Amino acid sequence: MNPRVFVLTLVTFAFGSAAFIFAGLLETMARDLGVSTAVAGQLQTAYVLTSAVLGPVAAWALGRLDRKLVVILGLSLGLGLHIACASTPNFQTLLVLRAFAGLAGAMSGPAASVAAASLAPPEKRGSAIAMVAGGMTLAFVLGIPLGSVVGSIFGWRSTFLVAAALSAIALVAVLAFLPRIPPAPRRTGGILEISAIWPLYMTTFLTFAANMTVNLYIAPIVRVGAGVTGAGVGAFQAMIGVGSIVGLWLGGRAANRNVGRAWILQGFAIQAIAMSTHFAATHHALPPGLPSKALVALAIFLAATALFSITPVIQTRLIQMTAGAPVALALNGSVISVGQALGSTLGGVALANFGVPAIPAAALAMSLTAGLILAFVFPRAPPPSETIG
Repeated sequence: MNPRVFVLTLVTFAFGSAAFIFAGLLETMARDLGVSTAVAGQLQTAYVLTSAVLGPVAAWALGRLDRKLVVILGLSLGLGLHIACASTPNFQTLLVLRAFAGLAGAMSGPAASVAAASLAPPEKRGSAIAMVAGGMTLAFVLGIPLGSVVGSIFGWRSTFLVAAALSAIALVAVLAFLPRIPPAPRRTGGILEISAIWPLYMTTFLTFAANMTVNLYIAPIVRVGAGVTGAGVGAFQAMIGVGSIVGLWLGGRAANRNVGRAWILQGFAIQAIAMSTHFAATHHALPPGLPSKALVALAIFLAATALFSITPVIQTRLIQMTAGAPVALALNGSVISVGQALGSTLGGVALANFGVPAIPAAALAMSLTAGLILAFVFPRAPPPSETIG
């Protein structure tokens, strides 16, 4: 593996951390800003919706630029916006700043994935993409828990300064070590049928929607299901990262083997098991004698493993089928964002109307529905591609 792929991992680590950096302090932030927890959760909705809408536009507008330059632009924009979020005077301003921060992530994420595929040999592209996606893993293991700990000591505003520092570190690394990476040649050989790729986007959408329904509201779920609050939530957030490490390792190897429908359905089955455990824990209906903290942590681990075992498979398949077109990867990022927006909105509605136990119930319903749909529409694996361009 080209060691410069690790630099691209820092990029997704920075933006992955920034996306969820305040999740562990969500209830504290809501009280300070004078809004409900469900309303505060829409800071994430604004982030992902902007990313979804403007990501493909940015990919199209910047598609012929060097991938390194696109990553630099995204990191620089994010750095400035995170600093501004730390000093925002009210919820409305913070909502606007978070929306623009979503654009910064949408600029760099697809560019980093395409760059990783360009730096890796064909037989290792799945692993390279998994390594870049591993930045999200590191975010849940290190970045987001760090934000929760720092925020519990210095206040929720300091979490955004942590996000700014991580963006600055990634920016320096990209400037120092990443080579110029020209954009991939334009795809030739006719028009790609949308029917061939829409099930890939649907898989991405449903996977992230089910997970975000729970992940954004992890603090109240852990409080009710495991009796843990404050900085202790960070330990449970770290389980997302541990599960992601396992999932990305499995998913990268699976992508190298060009796996198909059975792998995806297995992932949704694991998600459903995890959400069922959360549902039982928040209803205090776990089997007697079993430690609730351990079971809640296991459920978080399993959901993350399922999510990140699917992600490299989908991204690698898209690169195979679209010749690494930046817009195709940006659309996948948009679908992730829309899925996250649906999940965060659905979780907020469930919380506001039915209480904490309704959150995993909604996620479970989504996982089961997704598995049923994809059992019929997910495409067979195509022959492996030897080139990106």
